[in-house]
Amino acid sequence: MPTTKILTMSQKVSFEDTSIAFSSKSNLQLKKVYLIFASMNQNWLVKLGTFFIKLFLFLHFPIKKLIKITVFEQFCGGENLQECNKTIENLDKSHIGTILDYSVEGEDNEKSFDKTAGEILLTIEKANQNLAIPFAVFKVTGIGSAELLERVQNQEELYEEEKDAFQHIRKRMDMLCGRAAILNVKIFVDGEESWIQDTIDSLTYEMMEKYNHEKCVVHNTFQMYRKDMFHNLGVATKQARQNHYYLGVKLVRGAYMERERQKAHEDNYCEPVHETKEGTDRDFNAAMEFTVENRDIISVCVGTHNEYSCKYLVELMNQNHIQPTDKHFYFAQLLGMSDNISFNLSKAGYNVAKYVPYGPVDAVMPYLFRRAEENTSVAGQASREFGLIKREIVRRKRLVFQNK
Repeated sequence: MPTTKILTMSQKVSFEDTSIAFSSKSNLQLKKVYLIFASMNQNWLVKLGTFFIKLFLFLHFPIKKLIKITVFEQFCGGENLQECNKTIENLDKSHIGTILDYSVEGEDNEKSFDKTAGEILLTIEKANQNLAIPFAVFKVTGIGSAELLERVQNQEELYEEEKDAFQHIRKRMDMLCGRAAILNVKIFVDGEESWIQDTIDSLTYEMMEKYNHEKCVVHNTFQMYRKDMFHNLGVATKQARQNHYYLGVKLVRGAYMERERQKAHEDNYCEPVHETKEGTDRDFNAAMEFTVENRDIISVCVGTHNEYSCKYLVELMNQNHIQPTDKHFYFAQLLGMSDNISFNLSKAGYNVAKYVPYGPVDAVMPYLFRRAEENTSVAGQASREFGLIKREIVRRKRLVFQNK
């Protein structure tokens, strides 16, 4: 069982400075964000709004424009890559990178998988052309069947067409990772549910062994709410050392808690996730220590909205004399959330990037619904965002009054 060190937190980075957190927003933009989070702070309103938005979209009511200028604008970069340019430029002004995330959930067929792979390839090429885009990202279920991935993980006998389909998944991954290596673009393979994750891991480490010998290109995602993940990180590191390649790591707490518990209950097996948040927090922070201790072979991106964990990594870097600009260490948050973390870290000189989802409004609605649910379900998340925005509005009003 990992134990985290006791550290005295550095005062160099403060997440309370709202003047930095919202420096990129005008008064009008700030008021709009205020209204969005005021609504998301009401759980009943989120549920009611989600229901009616789904209904109106199903009935083809003309509400897409309203969605686009409100929640879509807050959490998404645009409907296509071209529309994302403004978001990329605005973040870059504050020295924050962009991770373009094609968030369209396509159909479960080869044509759709090829289309998604083609779109991800465009994000890799765009990253090569723009230094403000430090990473590309994709989900394996975007380029292949989740059902097939599960059958492979369960070691079930596959039909010939299924064997061909699995080879197509491998070829798409190889095409994306190979292109990223050629264009010198780092790429994340997103984490997914435990019943397909072993298959994803196997494919990802295959890509690492092929493309990570000279530099760290391919990064796997470690969801630390899983009880076995800290152990898996150690095994992956040992494997990388033995086979002489760099290990790319994206650390997150995890995104599929309810699904994991539901499937474990339905299929009558032990839940793979920690029983408590404290268990997840302990493993997450221990994993950060581990990556710092093994920084000769590991490059890490810490994807979290947890303030303590961000300060913890800052202190670990300070104590180990790691410069904030060291490219082996990155912080990442979602667009539209935790700007107090992203902008203050960037202001202090640390490498920061925002996940920027994009795609047609109706196609990314499942993503937006999850963001709304996450903000209401994560303890205090919406309230925290709402409180910071209110504080900045008050600060600006006082400033205007003082200057009169």
